[in-house]
Amino acid sequence: MNAFSSGFNSFLKKKKNLIQYIKLRSLSFSNLSPENALYQSLPIPEKLTSYLEHCSDVVSLRKLHACVFTFGLQNDIFLGSKLLNCYAKLGFLTDCRWVFDKIINNSLNLWNSILVGYFRAGYLEEVLRLYLDLRQRKIGANGLAITFGLKSCTELENSQFGREIHADAFKFGLNADGFVGSSLIGLYSKNGDIHSAHKVFDEITERDVVAYTSMITAYAQSGDHRAYEAFDVVRSMQERELCPNRVTLVSLLQAAGHSEALQEGRAIHGYALTRGIGYSDQVFETSLMDMYIKCGAMNMASSIFSKTSKRNVASWNALIAGHLQMGQPLEALNLFFLMLQQNLDPDLITLANGIVSCADLRYLREGKSIHGYIIRSGLQIDLVATTSLIDMYSKCNSLTQAKKIFSRMEEKDVISFNVLMAGYLQTGFACEAMETFYEMVGIGIVLNPSSILIILSVFSDLKDLQRGRWVHGYVLRHGSGLNTEIANQIIHMYAKCGCIDSARRVFNWTEYKDLVSWTSMMMGYVFHGLADEAIAFFRVMQREKVTADSITFLSLLHAFSQLGCLDLAKEVHCRVYRVSMEQEIPLVNSLITTYGKCGKLNMSIDLFEQMSDRCLTSWNSMIAAYGMHGNCVAAFALFDQLKEEKVAPDEVTFTSLISACSHSGLVEQGLHVFRSMQEEYNIIPSEEHYGCMVDLLSRAGRIEEAYDFLNRLPLRQRSTSLGALLAACRVHGNRRMGEVIGWQLMDLEPENSSAYGLVSNLYAEGDKWNHAARIRAMAKDRGLKRTPGFSLIEIDKPIYQM
Repeated sequence: MNAFSSGFNSFLKKKKNLIQYIKLRSLSFSNLSPENALYQSLPIPEKLTSYLEHCSDVVSLRKLHACVFTFGLQNDIFLGSKLLNCYAKLGFLTDCRWVFDKIINNSLNLWNSILVGYFRAGYLEEVLRLYLDLRQRKIGANGLAITFGLKSCTELENSQFGREIHADAFKFGLNADGFVGSSLIGLYSKNGDIHSAHKVFDEITERDVVAYTSMITAYAQSGDHRAYEAFDVVRSMQERELCPNRVTLVSLLQAAGHSEALQEGRAIHGYALTRGIGYSDQVFETSLMDMYIKCGAMNMASSIFSKTSKRNVASWNALIAGHLQMGQPLEALNLFFLMLQQNLDPDLITLANGIVSCADLRYLREGKSIHGYIIRSGLQIDLVATTSLIDMYSKCNSLTQAKKIFSRMEEKDVISFNVLMAGYLQTGFACEAMETFYEMVGIGIVLNPSSILIILSVFSDLKDLQRGRWVHGYVLRHGSGLNTEIANQIIHMYAKCGCIDSARRVFNWTEYKDLVSWTSMMMGYVFHGLADEAIAFFRVMQREKVTADSITFLSLLHAFSQLGCLDLAKEVHCRVYRVSMEQEIPLVNSLITTYGKCGKLNMSIDLFEQMSDRCLTSWNSMIAAYGMHGNCVAAFALFDQLKEEKVAPDEVTFTSLISACSHSGLVEQGLHVFRSMQEEYNIIPSEEHYGCMVDLLSRAGRIEEAYDFLNRLPLRQRSTSLGALLAACRVHGNRRMGEVIGWQLMDLEPENSSAYGLVSNLYAEGDKWNHAARIRAMAKDRGLKRTPGFSLIEIDKPIYQM
């Protein structure tokens, strides 16, 4: 009976205290006074503790702190811990530290309290400083102090300090603790040391879901080929009959995405459905979409998105980014504008994706509208979005605006410089790209492989061999010589600058040669008219078992065009059909040109008429083929057909038409084409157009008129046409003009032996032997010799080894 009475009284006492506690929570701070009856009925520390737990502003907190002093409780460890946490949570670091200094002692709980408070308030450097104080006082450390010390090191990416805390954990026998181990795994994986992370995982004696999830997350976030090993860890976890939770599944989805493991990703999706995990969970659904996107299953990602009840900005971003990754910028841009129509405020990632979509589509107006939205909203865009804007304006040929945005950037990195340089290069402003490169180097930004590739392209376009050699030397000094992509660009640079032997040496030194290495070398030979070398090089490529692609075949066809090798061109044509490349438009265009140059106009016509899809180059190639064979009527008929199909002609079209008139002797027709090019199509004539007109008029004996045409060109662009005009003067016996043109040509090209030969022959034909002898003596004094002609054709060797 006494036992029953004692138990009943204890129950009533607990119930009374519970009722009082509930009433206490409903009190306002204004009721905190000694006169309050309820306040007087409870122990003072309990009252203050309750108020501190629910304190949300600094004014009330300072009142409570004053009460602590009023009741002489300033040395109470428990109340001190509560005060520390409150001040830290509200961001008052100085007050927090003052409280700690007043009640500091050897209580590890107090130290843990301030460490946790500072960590949650985001004062990570202060956490590490306090941890050092704790260790210097030799108070010891427990799992809580070490865990939050490690978490701070992870956030600050301070791996050295983290290793020292790991040593403390080992010293106190806490390295096998699950929470400490999970924090250590996070530290090492964040710094890319996945091997050390796994060693820590192996040391954990009692592994729970948290420990397994930490290791799975470490593999998933490694982002390399090791991401797949996350599935080995989860299999081990299931063998211990531990069920993955939501966080585990999110990490596994990330691992499946990095590994492009669609089958495993589907299995995770199925597991989540059967366990009811992730339903209406925006983070989980976004992770699912991201996994399917990275695995190339765009339809599944779109299906999940369409079924999502609450679509947040992150899910929209994932789908937009997915379409960009799949090379579908138009779909990405449509989604961007659809998201705006849903009254969702885009974040910086959304805006960057929208700008990238406009850049890929060359949509300047839409890109400007996004830029205007950013300005109107007063958003402070980050480096990624700013760089995307520069890229968009560059690709849309608005380089002035791109440069303006670039100049206003407070912090510029190597990527922003690369984007601007690439923009200048793509629009033909190689000199401006070079100046940007010098600016980047001048402020001490370290080059990355993309920077080197761009500047090598710049020097290739400028044919600046000296600076190209400087970049080559930089690559060798900094150990980038094994980078195949850079080696290929160096080969291209040397070939473009006329140093084909240097290009071959770089090719020979390149350890890992890919198909681009071989085709770059072949194109270099073809570019310099060394067609026989290109063909020989292709035979070596065959012996090395390197599979040719369409670019290889294009290079071969260019070589055969130079040599007029019809049989070898037919061989390539057959090979194109065998490897099912007959639908590739550039290859068909090249075959049309090659057959035209080799005298098989009927083959060119057949190929052109069989094409289901034609680009402007296809029309130009066929018009040029007709022109080469003097069939000017057919060339103009094809030009009329081109206009009927609403295809806009370009500079090459008119070059082919004028050349056709030249071969057919239709001077007035050629003059009409030249005028219509400027008046109807607003195309500014180039050096090649003037050269064709000079050839047209020269063939007709209208030398003076041809010379007048030539005088419209800058002096440095006249040399090729002057040579043709000088030859025409010999043919038509116009020695007076020949002498004028000859001396002008020798002034422009003093090292051209052919110019001296033409002028000397012109004087000899006019019986001016003294003048002819003087010209030959000038050539001899300069050490010039005429190169004898020779044949490059080897008709007995097939190009393919059957």
